Amino acid sequence: MGGFIHCTDNESAMKPKLPPLQLSKNAPSKPPPPKEKEALLPDDAQAAPGVEKNAAIGRGRKILVVDDNPVVVKALQLKLQASGFVVITATDGGEVVNTVREENPALIILDVIFPPGGTGDVQWSGMTIMQWLTRFSDGERIPIIIVTGEDPAKQREKFLAAGAAGFFQKPVNYGELLSAIIQALGDAPGK
Repeated sequence: MGGFIHCTDNESAMKPKLPPLQLSKNAPSKPPPPKEKEALLPDDAQAAPGVEKNAAIGRGRKILVVDDNPVVVKALQLKLQASGFVVITATDGGEVVNTVREENPALIILDVIFPPGGTGDVQWSGMTIMQWLTRFSDGERIPIIIVTGEDPAKQREKFLAAGAAGFFQKPVNYGELLSAIIQALGDAPGK
């Protein structure tokens, strides 16, 4: 037994039929993503001189990635794990101080701008987090690399003067970021 069931409603029969939408062959299939979602440059732009691509680079050292954008967090997490780092993440500025105390990361990759709200009563920013971390001995020794979508002309000097070990604008060249991480960590043993 087989067949088709055909359903109609009177309302749709009364509406005028529109021709199907035709896209030109040159039209992009999707609009480009907003700049903030571009965490890393494509892999072919990743090579940095003197940096090998293998999992032995990280030697199991912990890196805390702090960004309110989950796309950025995940992209950095995957790349860093592939390089041999243990990655812990935070998406809210209020989580950072407790996470640093509990996890004792070797390095922090930190965004600059965080949306209102989150944990606690403080309006968190990258600068506020850096200031909080210098208030206790464990946080003071941890190198911080800034990764932001903000205009570097407005932010770079301020963060470097405050003690940041590096400053990168999104999208980040992972090879250059990895070079900065290796330089900031020096030959410190794994955590």
